[in-house]
Amino acid sequence: MLPGLVVPPAGLPQVQKGDLCAIALAGNRAPVAIGVAAMSTAEMLTSGLKGRGFSVLHTYQDHLWRSGDKSSPPSIAPLALDPPDLSEEKGSVQADSTVQGDMRRLTLEGEEQEEGEVQQRCGEKSLSEATEDPSVGGLNPDPTDSKTLQEQMDELLQRCFLRALKYRVKKADLPLLTSTLLGSHMFSCCPEGRQLDIKKSSYKKLSKFLQHMQQEQIIQVQELSKGVESVVAVDWKHPRITSFVIPEPSPTSQTIQEGSREQPYHPPDIKSLYCVPASMTLLFQESGHKKGSILEGSEVRTIVINYAKKNDLVDADNKNLVKLDPILCDCILEKGEQHTVMKLPWDSLLNRCLEKLQPAYQVTFPGQEPIVKKGKICPIDITLAQRASNKKVTVVRNLEAYGLDPCSVATILQQRCQASTTVTPAPGTKDILQVQIQGNQIHHLGRLLLEEYRLPRKHIQGLEKAPKPGKKK
Repeated sequence: MLPGLVVPPAGLPQVQKGDLCAIALAGNRAPVAIGVAAMSTAEMLTSGLKGRGFSVLHTYQDHLWRSGDKSSPPSIAPLALDPPDLSEEKGSVQADSTVQGDMRRLTLEGEEQEEGEVQQRCGEKSLSEATEDPSVGGLNPDPTDSKTLQEQMDELLQRCFLRALKYRVKKADLPLLTSTLLGSHMFSCCPEGRQLDIKKSSYKKLSKFLQHMQQEQIIQVQELSKGVESVVAVDWKHPRITSFVIPEPSPTSQTIQEGSREQPYHPPDIKSLYCVPASMTLLFQESGHKKGSILEGSEVRTIVINYAKKNDLVDADNKNLVKLDPILCDCILEKGEQHTVMKLPWDSLLNRCLEKLQPAYQVTFPGQEPIVKKGKICPIDITLAQRASNKKVTVVRNLEAYGLDPCSVATILQQRCQASTTVTPAPGTKDILQVQIQGNQIHHLGRLLLEEYRLPRKHIQGLEKAPKPGKKK
């Protein structure tokens, strides 16, 4: 995928669609994948470096690699003409204009290959030498802090833990799955501009950290079901909880964070509209509308009421009934009703009119002009799929319709779920991407969409497939 491609000073190498390309990690010229360009260099630039750039044929650690001696890629230093090592920018891609034979080389950083698919891993690089890079893995250290990176992560981990217990976790939440404590509470307590990564702490694993907190008698952890640990008790009177206060960021740190902060997501305003079909033009033409006109529900009601009053269709004996003239009969009655239904109550008349109109909708994002489209807006679709390895994956699509970037959502879920994610084109579509997360992560996804992004539940389908408490994902 092209997002993250870094253009070197000399520009991207000139490739045509179908050219064979080698892909390598930044800082190491040894290829880790071979692929075919899905578009030319010019098309890549025109697309704004979005979409699929290469179709991968062979990768490090795929089945072909496993049939050999399973050796790791050698370490080959960049050429002098290569752009600087970008290994400190997670997920970046770097292009080199060097041509070896007929193979263009691109370098890719921060991704690991598994079973032929590039899978982004939380806080990991693909090569072993990258594991010591302190700025990878979402640490985003505080530049004003003189502590070591590991000490900063230990401090951040404990801060998020204490803040979650003091301000988010309630007694009614217990027993609480340790994975839920991390994914739904601790990650949400992470300060802006920082990212929590247990692997970069001295604890390395959540279970080891919680064991340490249990030794301090802050919490009690038990294995309520095989292989699944839960927090069963919290001492909210413990001095470390009662004395905890949310620290104010230093002025320098705050300035740095504000300068790099992305605009927060605000959900769009979605309004149902109605489109006039050819079969109902006679009813609406008196009010100046024609086939294809887009109307709000209130406008439809006003037009129908005015039509009935103007044509003396309100029943003189019962003001709640409307007599049906030939135009209304043709517009709203079924064939079998044409000679049997002569009058209708107002609410039935109006509801029938709305049902006969074609659906449309308007989406308005903050600070932007409204977008009107015909049809019904597709909900965000969440499904569970079973892979050949018998492992479950959570698949979510249609995020773009609600102004959400699939790659950004994948990154957030990757960090909160501590699971691999991939972003691929949705099958059968041209310009829609889908996010896949390893395991049943619908609970985390639901919290993100409903609580943080504040999207209406009616626009999300599949939330009922979330794992039941106590069940293994």
